[in-house]
Amino acid sequence: MAIRTRKFNVAKQQASTNLELIWWVFMRLSGLLLAFLVLAHIYANNIRISNTEIDYTYVATRFSKPLIKLLDVLILYLALLHGMNGLRYVIEDYIQHDGWRNFIKYVLYVLVAALMISGTMLVFSFPFHKVGG
Repeated sequence: MAIRTRKFNVAKQQASTNLELIWWVFMRLSGLLLAFLVLAHIYANNIRISNTEIDYTYVATRFSKPLIKLLDVLILYLALLHGMNGLRYVIEDYIQHDGWRNFIKYVLYVLVAALMISGTMLVFSFPFHKVGG
C-alpha cells in the first residue's frame, strides 16, 4: 500500500516495510533532482542555442562528451524509476486480485529494465565521436 503522507515521521509509521519507506523517500528526492536535471537539459538544448542549430552533428558532438552521456542516462534512470514507482502505487491501489496485481507489476519491472538497458546501450555504444569527419 502506498504511503499517503508528506512528513517523514508519519511515513515511517505507515510504511509496511523498510523498502516501502525507501521508495517513499526516493520519490521525493528523484522528483526534486529530476526537476533540476530536466530544466538544465531544456536550457542547454533549447534556450541557450537556437533550434535551427540542432542537427545530427550537434547531437553527435554533444554525446561525444562523457559527462553529457552520464547526465542523460541519469535522467533516463530517474525518470523510469520514478514513473515505475508511481505506476506501482496505482497498481497497488486499484487492482485487488493478488495474482493479477503481481503479474502486472512483474511486467512493469521487466519493461522498465528493458528500457534502461536499451537506453544505456544506445547512449554508450553508439560511436558519436566518429561522426562529422
